[in-house]
Amino acid sequence: MTSPNPLRVGLIGAGGRWGPWAHVPALQNLPEAQLYAVCTAHADTAQAAADKYGVKHAYSDVKALGKDPQVEAALVAVRVPAHYALSKSVLEAGKHCYCEWPLGANTKEAEELAALARKLKLKTMVGLQRRASPAYLYMRELIKDGYVGEVLTVNMMLMNSGVLTRTSDRTWQRDAKLGANPFTITFGHSIDALCMVVGEFTEVSALVSTRVPQWFETDTKQYVDTTAPDNIMVHGRVGGGAAVSAYVGVQPYLGSGYRFEIYGKKGSLMMIGGGEAGQEESRKLFGGHKDDKQLKELPAPDRLKWVPESVRKVGRAYDVGQMWVKFAESIRGGAPVEADFDHAVKRHRLLDAIARASETGQRQKVAL
Repeated sequence: MTSPNPLRVGLIGAGGRWGPWAHVPALQNLPEAQLYAVCTAHADTAQAAADKYGVKHAYSDVKALGKDPQVEAALVAVRVPAHYALSKSVLEAGKHCYCEWPLGANTKEAEELAALARKLKLKTMVGLQRRASPAYLYMRELIKDGYVGEVLTVNMMLMNSGVLTRTSDRTWQRDAKLGANPFTITFGHSIDALCMVVGEFTEVSALVSTRVPQWFETDTKQYVDTTAPDNIMVHGRVGGGAAVSAYVGVQPYLGSGYRFEIYGKKGSLMMIGGGEAGQEESRKLFGGHKDDKQLKELPAPDRLKWVPESVRKVGRAYDVGQMWVKFAESIRGGAPVEADFDHAVKRHRLLDAIARASETGQRQKVAL
């Protein structure tokens, strides 16, 4: 059923990848929100996107989109180096803002955007979409309700398959200073999900390394240097005192996938599979207690699945759509947002502490 008052959204980055892949099918099938306008860098590509998605309003300038009184919220789904300027323009236009993660190319940019949103009293959301995943939401509930008792140890590992070659249009991510690499994105999403379930880190030790220092561009036939981290190992403690080990690696071939394990005094809980974006249906939750002979599967309850089946069927749209449901409800009803720009700053600061721990070889206290 279509809502009589869906949130009208303007998509900035309609010619990109993640916006069309994940957000468009969500916004086209949610009763709580609608894709109202699109924006790209050029008039012809903006109109092409509008025609493709059946949208009447096309803009080639973010300021023009910001002047449209019917646009209530804007989605910034472009390359990370442009997140700051575009999100700032959206906020200054008085629009609520959903920006993909990372919020900025660095913590300073994130802090400035969060401060601006607070000053203007606008709702914000950052694309850490595991926080709307039914599987992770249920895992957090179980921990909170004492399923494993006191949490003793936590282990998370994501071994992704990577590539040693790519086309030149994808090698811009080789510069770590641009803010888009496995450390900020793949690890950032994974560590945020861990914190969501078991709590925030209080201290960390880390090794952040670049094991593949060059990528080969298949179209230009040349090697380019990269500073992008591809293996991140973290040991630390979270607020309740539990010891945590987290390792995210991008390996050339046949990565073994994802495991997230939590062990407590009363039992064990683990998620196997689905460590990447758009993999909600692959996230299998298992648990068991002292006298159980084996782990049993714990499916997420339907009450945590807020999007219709038409959205769930489009893997990349599932937890993104869940985010839009809550963002629309927050804008309409005033409820807090999970996760907003202030939360993004917290996550940027954790990554900074991990980077410092690796650079100095010294354990770091985490001040969020």
